[in-house]
Amino acid sequence: MTVKAASYSVAGLVIQKAQDYKLLVKFRLSFTVVFSSVMAFLIGSTGPIDWLSVGILALGGFFVTAAANALNQVLEKDYDRLMKRTADRPLAAGRMKISEAVLAAGFMCLFGITLLALFNPWTAFLGMAAMVSYAFVYTPLKRLSPTAVTVGAIPGALPTMIGCVAAQGEITPLAWTLFAIQFLWQFPHFWSIGWLGFEDYRKAGFRFMPGHNEPDRSASRQAFVYAVLLIPAGLIPYWLGATGMISAVVMVLLGTGYAALSWRFMRLHDRKSALSVMFYSFVYIPLTLIALFADKI
Repeated sequence: MTVKAASYSVAGLVIQKAQDYKLLVKFRLSFTVVFSSVMAFLIGSTGPIDWLSVGILALGGFFVTAAANALNQVLEKDYDRLMKRTADRPLAAGRMKISEAVLAAGFMCLFGITLLALFNPWTAFLGMAAMVSYAFVYTPLKRLSPTAVTVGAIPGALPTMIGCVAAQGEITPLAWTLFAIQFLWQFPHFWSIGWLGFEDYRKAGFRFMPGHNEPDRSASRQAFVYAVLLIPAGLIPYWLGATGMISAVVMVLLGTGYAALSWRFMRLHDRKSALSVMFYSFVYIPLTLIALFADKI
């Protein structure tokens, strides 16, 4: 092998390893989690924005989330092989050893929690609680019961609380409110995704979706109920005096749209209506957090 060929081979291995770690930490998911946490920090901050703190929070939150995602794949590697959308993950495909993934998760957790602890003890505690509950409670529960969705919504909503607590130093009513909004948002989001991937999940033995041969209508009914609850929840930041009337109106409009699509999903119970809820859910959280921050400014 020539030097040039060897260098191409090494470069290819490096690129593949980078891609594998990107899949291991679920980069896009981790990025959205960091976005929620940073926006909550900005919403909860008073005075000039401390951009150094924003950077530390983003980095700490990313590594904690990445560690949780890596551990999730360690625990589910045998089931990931059975689903089309996850079969190419590095552990499922056999490109990475479990020991490597666990070691990486350990270092990422240690680094991430250390960064969060620079703010106050609460941020470190909540970060660790989110990681442990996601990896070691929600992940195994997915194979047992639909209760997993409710349990998983807790670590899924903690990033906003972490961001707000990092800014305010304690768990305030605003922190609970941002947590509640992201908690409620997850049910229409997750039930629509679960409905769309029902066959894949069933083949892999996951039981978090109600129903045996097809998705049960209780999932779409719950999606509608939780979407409706988001409408009054969106008014709480205004009642607390944290933001103004403009964001309250935006929150109500966004919540009404979410509820309307979830109502359609509940009535039609088909792929098209599930897709509409799923795609709307992708923009709901970013738009609400941006609206709250912009109105505060």
